[in-house]
Amino acid sequence: MSSADYSLQGRLAVITLNNPPVNGLGHELRSGIMAGLEQAAKDGAVKAVVVIGSAKAFSGGADIREFNTPKSSATPTLHQIIATLDAMQKPVVAAIGGFAMGGGLELALACHYRIAAPRAQLALPEVKLGILPGAGGTQRLPRLIPVADALRMIASGEPVPSEKGKTLGLVDELADAAGSDLLAAALAYADRLIAEGKGPRRIRDMTARVDNAAQFFERARAETAKASRGYPAPLEIVTCVEAAVSKPFDEGIKVERARFEHLVNGTESKALRHMFFAERQTSKIPDIPEDTPVRPIKRSAIIGAGTMGGGIAMCFANAGIPATLIDAKQEALDRGLETIRKNYAGTVSKGRLKQEDMDKRMTLISAALDYASVKDADIVIEAVFERMDVKLEVLKRIDSIARPGAILATNTSTLDVDKLAASVSRPQDVIGTHFFSPANVMRLLEVVRGAKTAKDVLATTMKLGKTLRKVAIVSGVCDGFIGNRMLEKYVQQALFLLDEGATPQSIDGALQKWGLAMGPFTMYDMAGNDIGWEVRKRRALERPDFVYSKVADRLCEQGRYGQKTGRGWYRYEPGNRKPIPDPEVEQLIAAYRKEIGIAPRAIADEEIVERCMYALANEGANIIDEGIALRASDVDMVYLTGYGFPPYRGGPMFYADTVGLANVLAAIERFGKGYQGGTWKPSPLLAKLAAAGKTFN
Repeated sequence: MSSADYSLQGRLAVITLNNPPVNGLGHELRSGIMAGLEQAAKDGAVKAVVVIGSAKAFSGGADIREFNTPKSSATPTLHQIIATLDAMQKPVVAAIGGFAMGGGLELALACHYRIAAPRAQLALPEVKLGILPGAGGTQRLPRLIPVADALRMIASGEPVPSEKGKTLGLVDELADAAGSDLLAAALAYADRLIAEGKGPRRIRDMTARVDNAAQFFERARAETAKASRGYPAPLEIVTCVEAAVSKPFDEGIKVERARFEHLVNGTESKALRHMFFAERQTSKIPDIPEDTPVRPIKRSAIIGAGTMGGGIAMCFANAGIPATLIDAKQEALDRGLETIRKNYAGTVSKGRLKQEDMDKRMTLISAALDYASVKDADIVIEAVFERMDVKLEVLKRIDSIARPGAILATNTSTLDVDKLAASVSRPQDVIGTHFFSPANVMRLLEVVRGAKTAKDVLATTMKLGKTLRKVAIVSGVCDGFIGNRMLEKYVQQALFLLDEGATPQSIDGALQKWGLAMGPFTMYDMAGNDIGWEVRKRRALERPDFVYSKVADRLCEQGRYGQKTGRGWYRYEPGNRKPIPDPEVEQLIAAYRKEIGIAPRAIADEEIVERCMYALANEGANIIDEGIALRASDVDMVYLTGYGFPPYRGGPMFYADTVGLANVLAAIERFGKGYQGGTWKPSPLLAKLAAAGKTFN
């Protein structure tokens, strides 16, 4: 069965790509395209060929459903189709509707002419998966459009609209309208080519030129190296585009193929591809069928007009869902609304939002002092102070007013959702929605499923996550859920490293150099050291066996809460968030070392990274083993989308896989013989997988 339809329109052959939803270039579609080209080539009555997709998609490139299967490389390959197009003696027109991405655009580039619908999107986004176009894209695009534009397009992976494509020369003609009219425009264009006696026009026969090529590529390498720290693909793309300028086409193709193979087998590309597929797995919940009915979410209410509450309200307004902010004090509401307005105004000033869109979103956010406002909401989210007694009181008030069927959500980051649910008359309607700060920016949403959470409530919340443009990841109930439970072990080791001789800046520096967006001490200064202090106080009562360095408490006892007080692990100049090492902190740490009888030692960056990363992976293994997380890739996505983990490392579980679980286990056992060694207990799952030579993912 073919996924391409072949038809005749007078003297024109039409090959219609038909592999919804995005016309991925799977084996059946490739076979259909090849069969159509061969049939058109043999038919003497056919004078030209039109290749067209749907109004929504010309082709999105490789079919992800075939990744890692024999079909992905089965004959005919995309390379063989492109070779056939190069050999065609009749002009072939690509008619692009919707988008042409990756291999889809490479297919269009191999056609001899291109016509596109208005606002069609054209891109070679392979760099976002840690690879580069592997079917001639790096060689054809610089021969067709200015080299600087081609390099920018390939190295960024960002799409250009068809209108800009026409200006650059990527598109030959723009159709007047999308949909069925695109085919009519393509047929008319092909007829005109025949009438004008124009035959095939092969990009491979064109020449790529740029003035002062040596200086151009030297500058391009320097700029790319600076912008792509940790990502090897952009620099390899510069090499390939340079080959397009300096070498004949066939030699350039060999360079592209060699660099593609190098990248596709590299850890960075494997990590980015892991991230790509992991994100698509997060919505799959074994006991929740995809057709589970969901509750309509047309109105929302958020209790608490602070930073989190305001950010959550913005999430709803951004998605077109009205949100009511509720707080006990008018000044808190005024301050919250003003912060929201400033956030939107900042986005407008940067050109990322139109003023009329800001005004529309602001009208969707209302404020109220009275809890009675929750009665019309389909979901009510409490975002009050992170204390059990405060949240229990708020949830009981919501329960007494909210309409039947409304979802009662808690934005807790650590507290027991089951205990919170038990305080209301409808525990089946209670769910955790742990947004990450700033909520209007961060992509992660931990959806915490309580023991009594109804299946339709979970399905509705997961769908809502997509509506809010979040990566929603299911977590079971435990202290800290997935992300913060793991973070606690990470920070525990970071503090022990301080005890032993490291400094906040040496630990942060080592982890940032390794790839994290920021180290733990910069992070806590930004979030507020008093938040962690509150958790440690609770820990001392609930889990007195949990060992912490007391140095962080000493810091908080001096009122050093971070950026908001101008002093934390670092000091901060007024109006500047840049952390400045503070001798007072080093004196505080030295005094604590003396108090506990530790002589400081030099600690290498490698040890800092290993102890912090393996602490994350080991606790992640416990979380998977206990069923708190559904799968290792979900744990990775929590860290990739919520904690500044470098995408090219693939997440803590994937990183442990790349190191080798036997090596991770051996390191943990070695750490168990050192300072505070009793805090290192290898996860049973880690030990089992390491013994079997297996991986988390």
